[in-house]
Amino acid sequence: MSSTNQAANADRFAEFRALHRAGAPLLLPNAWDHASAAALVERGFPAIGTTSLGVAIAAGKPDGVGGTRAETLRLGVGIARLPVPVSVDIEGGFAARPEDVAALGAELVRAGVAGVNIEDGRADGTLTDADHQVAVIAAVKEAAPTLFVNARTDTYWAGGPTASLDETVRRIRAYRAAGADGVFVPGTQDEAAIETLVGATDAPLNILYSPTGLSRARLAKLGVRRISTGSLLFRVAVQNAVDLAWAVAHDEEAAPSGAPTYAQAQAMSEVYRAE
Repeated sequence: MSSTNQAANADRFAEFRALHRAGAPLLLPNAWDHASAAALVERGFPAIGTTSLGVAIAAGKPDGVGGTRAETLRLGVGIARLPVPVSVDIEGGFAARPEDVAALGAELVRAGVAGVNIEDGRADGTLTDADHQVAVIAAVKEAAPTLFVNARTDTYWAGGPTASLDETVRRIRAYRAAGADGVFVPGTQDEAAIETLVGATDAPLNILYSPTGLSRARLAKLGVRRISTGSLLFRVAVQNAVDLAWAVAHDEEAAPSGAPTYAQAQAMSEVYRAE
């Protein structure tokens, strides 16, 4: 990598990291393709993430089973050309060996990606061995030191004995010690638990937004520094499209507002050129 690219990567990493502020958490919307990412940038969001569910389902594949490496890489490389930091959800890394996950991280950072989200949940609902996940995180940071690694633990989603606050704290501390720049704990909206997690590590805590859960303002007061929308935007977009089509088909009132014109949608390609 040239010294110019290294400097650009370092600047992008620093810009993205600085957005994780106490008292004013980063609201990271998760896109599933270039159009959704470009539209979110156009609206003014300072950084964009991706959703593995959206990427997988849009490709006709299941989420969480490691089958969308090519689609994820292509999207990440493409939207890294947008004028804001981009973080890519790489599920569990699309590989078992730490060095292979590290190679993916290095490829993404060379393309200009600012961060990745790496999860310890498995497709069968269990969790990856914590020591193995530590090795993965350490390998990625060694290969790509200017890549913001957001280490996600699925303790609450896995359930059973892993769904304890103690186990969650143990994992996020281990991931931070391995080099993770941020930690992500989806599946909880419990205020006391969130306060404990915030105090358990100096890494920014990422919480998944829930329409029926805590507000952004409340999460900010608890010390959360990043809020992700996950697959919510993708799922709502699909439902809204279906609802509109149904309304038109049945002569129901259908008056969508704010939709981009054909020309405006076409112009989104000007900031993105897939190779």
